[in-house]
Amino acid sequence: MTYQEIMEEARKNVGPYCKACLVCDGRACRNQMPGPGAKGLGEGAIKNYNSWQKITLNMDTITENRPVSTQTEVFGETFEFPIFAAPIGAMKLHYGDKYSDMEYNDILIPACKNAGIAAFTGDGMAPEVMVAATEAIRRNEGFGIPTVKPWDKDTILSKLEQIKESKALAVAMDIDSAGLPFLKNQTPPAGCKSEIELAEIIQSIDKPFIIKGIMTVKGAAKARRAGAKAIVVSNHGGRVLDGCPGTAEVLPEIRAAVGEKVEIFVDGGIRSGGDIFKALALGADAVLIGRPFVTALYGGGSEGVKVLVDKLGEELRDTMMMCGAYSLDEISGDMIRRK
Repeated sequence: MTYQEIMEEARKNVGPYCKACLVCDGRACRNQMPGPGAKGLGEGAIKNYNSWQKITLNMDTITENRPVSTQTEVFGETFEFPIFAAPIGAMKLHYGDKYSDMEYNDILIPACKNAGIAAFTGDGMAPEVMVAATEAIRRNEGFGIPTVKPWDKDTILSKLEQIKESKALAVAMDIDSAGLPFLKNQTPPAGCKSEIELAEIIQSIDKPFIIKGIMTVKGAAKARRAGAKAIVVSNHGGRVLDGCPGTAEVLPEIRAAVGEKVEIFVDGGIRSGGDIFKALALGADAVLIGRPFVTALYGGGSEGVKVLVDKLGEELRDTMMMCGAYSLDEISGDMIRRK
């Protein structure tokens, strides 16, 4: 299947909220929640997308002509591309009836592994969501990163035990999901966590811990002090707080503040290999991409995931060559221009 064919098929399978737009920029779904839209006026996802488009590329082809390598190492594993599928859950609520969370992860995890990358998995109010996600990761030799929501401590510790058994590469917490409207006043309860609470949680599991939902230098510092090995610069796709800046706007200052002390991932509106290049030039070690993996999977299953990863990877290679970077380590801030 071609990418165009996958998108056409996806439009038949998602809905009624997601439109499977060829360019997923947050406009068509805007403030559709339930659905893939953003909170409040729905500007958050649009700002994320636009923040990457405001960055341009500095072309330089007077360079030695040699092979381009997109390989990267994260937590001791080598990946073909600095790309991860972002954690997404409540599939039937937001994207239609075709797949449950469990069915989605059962396709996504091995498809990503076969494409040379890894998937983060989502969490849910139903306990079986984490049970199934960690079991799918275990079946795929631990090649995945489960994401736990900021539940009460007992619920988190219970889920961390399941994650240990899965032999996952790492564990993540999307701390910003405390702001999701459909998690408020639910059982188990979810909410903000103090630095001390996070430190206790991180110390309870002997795996690299990733805190997703960092948008300020202050937040990054607190995550580092709590023991996080990595952070994800993310505003949850605009779904938790209206009025946030785009992730590309805050990424450079966060990288400058933490230096090389923690790995930095970034998500939000990254839609092409060129965008991935921009993220790396701004200081990210890798990117997470969410909504496009949903439409790729809904449109073509495992094949759709492979086609999307290959498309992004080829775009990244082409951008690297045209800007004079032949490995990820050679990508630098002077290869981009911020408007």
